[in-house]
Amino acid sequence: MSHSPHVALIHDWLNQVGGAENVLETLVQMFPGAPVFTSMYAPEKMPAQYRQWDIRTSFMQRLPGVTAHHQAYMPLYPLAFSRMDLRGYDLILSNKSGFCHGVPAPAGATHICYCLAPTRFLWQYDAYRQREALGAAVDIILKPVITLLRHWDYAAAQRVQHFIAISTEIQERIRRYYGRESTIIYPPVDIARFRPRAEAPDNYFLAGGRLIPYKRTDLAVRACSELGLRLLVYGAGRDRAALERLAGPTVTFLGRVSWDELAGLYAGARAFIFPGLEDFGIAPLEAQAAGRPVIAFRGGGALDTVLPGKTGEFFAEQTVESLAAVLANFDPAAYDPVACRANAEQFRTERFESELREFVLRNA
Repeated sequence: MSHSPHVALIHDWLNQVGGAENVLETLVQMFPGAPVFTSMYAPEKMPAQYRQWDIRTSFMQRLPGVTAHHQAYMPLYPLAFSRMDLRGYDLILSNKSGFCHGVPAPAGATHICYCLAPTRFLWQYDAYRQREALGAAVDIILKPVITLLRHWDYAAAQRVQHFIAISTEIQERIRRYYGRESTIIYPPVDIARFRPRAEAPDNYFLAGGRLIPYKRTDLAVRACSELGLRLLVYGAGRDRAALERLAGPTVTFLGRVSWDELAGLYAGARAFIFPGLEDFGIAPLEAQAAGRPVIAFRGGGALDTVLPGKTGEFFAEQTVESLAAVLANFDPAAYDPVACRANAEQFRTERFESELREFVLRNA
């Protein structure tokens, strides 16, 4: 494309902050003035800077309680995105984990999908239900429509010109569910706030984040309790009370912590324990940016971000025994903080921006 493209950014929903929103914030900085088309938007739940953006919502914005209970309206998202008017835009950039890749691209426009994950609600329904704590009544309502929505989702994926995957895990799922090839561009990680420290690590392991079942923080709590190892757990979530019941006297729950506190916790830990199966997973790179190794389950995005024997170790099964076997033999002195930091540097925001710009120039 010889001229500067007229860009539309597409995002599933704006009522919570997570990895998808980290990507969106970078896209908005890269394409200043580009409107953000989304199903619905809850300004009070999002960072103040979003109010400066040109955010355009669908008819779903007017539905009762949609910003508080967006899962209950899942069957309507395909309709909301199918109806969006993108005439006048020649580059459509969708930032997708749900249904937003289903927007109609105008004739002659290029649609590039930055795929955080093929729609989990459809293709990994049981895992999604556990992750989002969907109730039995919602489950009964949704199951009959899943097959229909899968057909829509697959067809929508065929209309995308180019897919970008966030990890080898997601690249494989795009191939499996959509029959499409993709290019990997790792998501942006803000590593500037993390720094290795000169002193040796303190005598604790670290785990945490959102304390919800699929993150498998229970494995870290139980393994460290059994081995009598000191574990600090940061963060909040519906799993906290259950985790506290599992914990022995060597496990401490810190609750929510500030970014500065988290940076200090990473830098002082023997290692960061990452027991979940994630599409990508930013926390292991934050820990490495702070100079510390990671003990991760061997699967998902961790396969792209942890270098065994150099910046951490893998445990093979999501069991207490498998994790405990690695913890029992773990020597934090065997991992060079400089090597950990250098690995994290490869995932910094500037690298994402430069690779995405190059991809757009080549394909738009």
